[in-house]
Amino acid sequence: IHEARMIPVDGRPHLGPSFRLWNGDSRGRWDGNTLVVDITGYNDKGTVATNVATQRVRAIPQSEQLHAVERFTRVDENTIDYEVTIEDPKVFTSPWKVAMPLHREPDYQLFEYACHEGNRAVPNTLSAGRARDRK
Repeated sequence: IHEARMIPVDGRPHLGPSFRLWNGDSRGRWDGNTLVVDITGYNDKGTVATNVATQRVRAIPQSEQLHAVERFTRVDENTIDYEVTIEDPKVFTSPWKVAMPLHREPDYQLFEYACHEGNRAVPNTLSAGRARDRK
């Protein structure tokens, strides 16, 4: 949740095969007005997707062979088309793709994510914010 990535766009190569990261190793390049992000170097501890809507976590596993290619294309002032192609020959029989528009919400506020396992600070975080709002 709210994870940020550094995506070099200067042509440097991916990290070597001894580096295996939870979110992989991203490298970007521009193709016209589309940012293309190539991601390799995943570890085999994560998951491609989860669904907690049924109150049970269901996840799609991943292997160290996971390779993802993301494409971010600005369509207009308020829309980016997002597309990702997933390939992992240890898990899937063939590559698959997801595509969706990302729409800007002018009134959306992004709050700091202050939740983690064993977190006891949430009441303090919320009460401090509410105290600030009362001023």
